[in-house]
Amino acid sequence: MNNTNGTLFGIGVGPGDPDLIPVKSVNILKKVDIIFAASSTKNNHSQAINIAKKHLPEQTPVQILPFPMTKDIDISQKAWDENAKIIIKALDNGQNAAFLTLGDPLTYSTYGYILKHIKKLSSDLNIKTIPGITSYQAAAASTNIPLMEGEESLLILSGVDGGNNLRKSKIKPNNIVFMKAYKNAPDIVAAIKEAKMENSSYGVINCGLPNQEIVSDITEFLNKKPGYWTLIIAKNNK
Repeated sequence: MNNTNGTLFGIGVGPGDPDLIPVKSVNILKKVDIIFAASSTKNNHSQAINIAKKHLPEQTPVQILPFPMTKDIDISQKAWDENAKIIIKALDNGQNAAFLTLGDPLTYSTYGYILKHIKKLSSDLNIKTIPGITSYQAAAASTNIPLMEGEESLLILSGVDGGNNLRKSKIKPNNIVFMKAYKNAPDIVAAIKEAKMENSSYGVINCGLPNQEIVSDITEFLNKKPGYWTLIIAKNNK
């Protein structure tokens, strides 16, 4: 490890409520030299920056790194490498940097991807990842319903492919979290119904934000556009 370089801190800002950012992360944000976050190439918007805004010193520069929303692997790889190089350059210049991401840094996060590329390009770096609160933890807290109890299992799935990840799973879990449910909510609901888990399931839209909405009957998603920040939690009826 090169002690002359700066340190990269991976910081998850939680699901939406700025008060859910860990105290350790807040203290780090007060001391770093530069803050990075991701946005789509179509805009310069960072939800992670918006959430953490009240904890960011006015004098600390914020750099938004653009990432294309594309299935073209070559275009994506080029963007990941270019953005990784920008972060590495800051560290090589002795700057301490934070990369902000939603939820937990290592759970379905942009930081997890950029971290792989940074390690690929430079193995001799100081990196510290600070755990954050996930959207499904906050969603469960908002409903006062345990995620799991006793010897129960919890399966966390991406909803990008609808309910197919559940259909293909050989595991029959007691509890399921579907993250990234917004585009394929109807098919996710269908898969949950096939598993006979719909009666003890619910959805949360905009978890942790002022416009948070709890959907107690997930069949509403068959006719209701769920919105981008949507997750669905399914529980065994028994």
